[in-house]
Amino acid sequence: MRNPLSDKVMQLKPSGIRRFFDLVSEMKDVISLGVGEPDFDTPWHIREEGIYAFESGRTFYTSNAGLKDLRIEICNYLQRRQGIEYDPLSEVIVTVGGSEAIDIALRTLLNTGDEVIIPQPSYVSYEPCTILAGGKPVIINLKSKNEFRLTAEELENAVSDRSKVLILPYPNNPTGSIMEKTDLETIASIVKKHDLYVISDEIYSELTYKGRHVSAASLDGMKERTILINGFSKSYAMTGWRLGYACGSDEIIKQMIKIHQYAIMCAPTISQYAAVDALKNSDKDVEIMRNSYNQRRRFLMNAFKEMGLECFEPYGAFYVFPCIKEFGMTCEEFAERLLKEEKVAAVPGTAFGESGEGYLRISYAYSFDKLKIAMVRLKNFITKLRNCDTY
Repeated sequence: MRNPLSDKVMQLKPSGIRRFFDLVSEMKDVISLGVGEPDFDTPWHIREEGIYAFESGRTFYTSNAGLKDLRIEICNYLQRRQGIEYDPLSEVIVTVGGSEAIDIALRTLLNTGDEVIIPQPSYVSYEPCTILAGGKPVIINLKSKNEFRLTAEELENAVSDRSKVLILPYPNNPTGSIMEKTDLETIASIVKKHDLYVISDEIYSELTYKGRHVSAASLDGMKERTILINGFSKSYAMTGWRLGYACGSDEIIKQMIKIHQYAIMCAPTISQYAAVDALKNSDKDVEIMRNSYNQRRRFLMNAFKEMGLECFEPYGAFYVFPCIKEFGMTCEEFAERLLKEEKVAAVPGTAFGESGEGYLRISYAYSFDKLKIAMVRLKNFITKLRNCDTY
């Protein structure tokens, strides 16, 4: 028999997150700080709208691009929050989560061999989706001294005559870093200089703790060369509803819809009706969740300070990225020992790229009670390590 498997797929690395949590699933009484999922229930009024849609028989396909009413509300939201105007009929597509939007955006933009510049540490899907789309990932290893922000110098050094796409993953998973307007303006000047396109993953845009999030698409001359990706999972606690969206120029969105219609048909109909309500009526819910995350963020930063654990202060998403280099072991070794000895699960930084070595991703999308217990256990663990002659 011939080999049934694609060489391209076989060469993809399994997710470092998944491998680690296979270990977690085998243990009892573990406090897991590893999953990037809100611990809030979806606000009740959003759930009610989904229930009403179900009971009303709204269970048929929508248009490929998504419900017109939802696309209109997405445009209203982006105009209200970011000052960006999109045409709901031609510049918006509703997708199955932000992940599908990333995938079809790359497949739409790339020809074989085109280079995609990916700052890391970052979300695990960018690199494999680039490879599956026939592109070549070009990795920029971000630095803690820059708070894991992308600098103009780093971008300029990564550009070649094959460069086509820059992925902007801010607010960032796993580091929690953000890009402010002045940061983005220096990046935008290089993007325009080299005629690049940008995929701006803004799934954590509402979870920022230092002013309001600024989208790359809102900058002068950037809307036409940016695909803005967002969704409902993080801001509205709707992970299981599987709903995202992408906005961009009509020529790009038209081709993304073509891929989407063959692979997916349309995003879940009931989720789309619920999302209309989320965009119309959830600003207060988002504020409550954001304030709660911010309290937890400050608690963790203070806990790290008290135990002498180095960590730059993140201002986005719901992650912290403490440094564990002082202990002289890899982040995987540290995470596995922390799990086995103290039953606290965190994700090794290398799950998000090689530049994550020496760091852990800790999510604070968990209750204060769990966070407090986890910090006591983490303190016990590193105290024990520091009191040993060898780690």
